[in-house]
Amino acid sequence: MIPLSILDLSFIREGGTVRDALLESRAQAIHAEQLGYHRYWVAEHHAMPGIASAATSVVLGHLAAATTSIRIGAGGIMLPNHAPLIIAEQFGTLNALFPDRIDLGLGRAPGSDQRTLRALRRHGDTAEQFPGDVLELMDYFLPTGASNGVTAVPGAGSDIPVWLLGSSLFSAQLAAALGLPFAFASHFAPQMMEQAIDLYRSSFRPSERLKAPYVMLAVNVIAADTHGEAEFLATSRRLFIAALRHGRPGRLLPPVAPEDQPWSHEVSDQFDTLQGVSLIGTQEEIAEGMRGFLHKHAPNELMISAPIYEPAARLHAVSLAREAWKALHAAS
Repeated sequence: MIPLSILDLSFIREGGTVRDALLESRAQAIHAEQLGYHRYWVAEHHAMPGIASAATSVVLGHLAAATTSIRIGAGGIMLPNHAPLIIAEQFGTLNALFPDRIDLGLGRAPGSDQRTLRALRRHGDTAEQFPGDVLELMDYFLPTGASNGVTAVPGAGSDIPVWLLGSSLFSAQLAAALGLPFAFASHFAPQMMEQAIDLYRSSFRPSERLKAPYVMLAVNVIAADTHGEAEFLATSRRLFIAALRHGRPGRLLPPVAPEDQPWSHEVSDQFDTLQGVSLIGTQEEIAEGMRGFLHKHAPNELMISAPIYEPAARLHAVSLAREAWKALHAAS
């Protein structure tokens, strides 16, 4: 059975607080570990009213301290926002506290607008330095210290898996050139997924970190006991994405009846395809969707995101997704 993992955006719900979101993430991480999920990742976003994981390394410590075996990681750290040495120290610290459980996924986008980028004291051209920054960061993890003469403490000698994340061809090509595992953000930007996967696999160069290509793909999973209930729950994500696309990011809203959405059924279908690969339905329907996705793209690992408003419904969806995954592999 290939691994099944979770991406959590630590959504701040309408009517909730940042504390609520972080405690809900903690509960979901514990639940995921009990169910046998492989990894639990959170992502860095800044100045987003609906996402609580801006201080990503702090959130990872919060989740790792609440669990015992599941891998905890960043999906990802937006490296243009940080000096590589700082990230080496932060993840070296996490690795010292929670050995053999920490993953470091790196993204090239700043994860924010230009005004927020200036507030972070970064420059617009930092993304162009991304390949060099990745190499410098990995250099700090060497037992002997980095080639620039600086030793990251903590950090040096840390055996931390480094991933490259992306939604375009750039990170796929760089991951292949550096011999690193690659995670594609098909849960929100699937347009270039097939091209990126093909480029990564065909261009991959084995490295000391990884001998063969390793692809992880992300999908939204909104599962419920009935198809109608799943369609109802899916409206929260559509409303969240619509606000984001119109430049009005907000909190995760309660679901509404599908017919009460401020757009047609055809537009809803576009949200579920153009705005990310989404599997919506019962456990059996989720299993069938997973089967088709695996057959078509053959990832080495699947990561799900469950953008559902009500915490109990979210945990139930995570349970149904895991059962669908086990049933799928038992059948095959």
